[in-house]
Amino acid sequence: MPETSDSSPSVATVERLIDAPAEKIFDLLADPSRHQEIDGSGTVKGPPGGAQRLALGSKFGMSMKMGIGYTMENTVVEFEENVRIAWQPRPTQALMGLFIGGRIWRYQLVAQEGGTLVRESWDISQERHPWSVRSLRSKTVDSMTKTLERIAQVVEA
Repeated sequence: MPETSDSSPSVATVERLIDAPAEKIFDLLADPSRHQEIDGSGTVKGPPGGAQRLALGSKFGMSMKMGIGYTMENTVVEFEENVRIAWQPRPTQALMGLFIGGRIWRYQLVAQEGGTLVRESWDISQERHPWSVRSLRSKTVDSMTKTLERIAQVVEA
């Protein structure tokens, strides 16, 4: 069963023990072409064009849809092979960039007896206007819980 922890008003975290090695989970997370497959929010539509394995500093586009379609450019801002990966999305449309952008999606993997503890965080401390997205916290926690369920389904199969 996923657990949530709320370490600060700017960071929401969900975690789940997944019966798979960290390497297998990390490989899934480091492949942006598979993000639509594991996205629990239903907003990720996939990378436009080809995608390569992520590394620190990698940039990758992602087609999104929340009512209307839009594209985000993500930059990998944290990367430790099989341990931690995080990316920071920013809208590619200049007008949207005035209002949103800068949150960080972070995954931390901790090998444990029985699998890997996967911790997903939504960090809005660097969001352009954190107050404008803070009300999405509960919905985001629900979506992250679904994402961890999907990750488990993929890697435990």
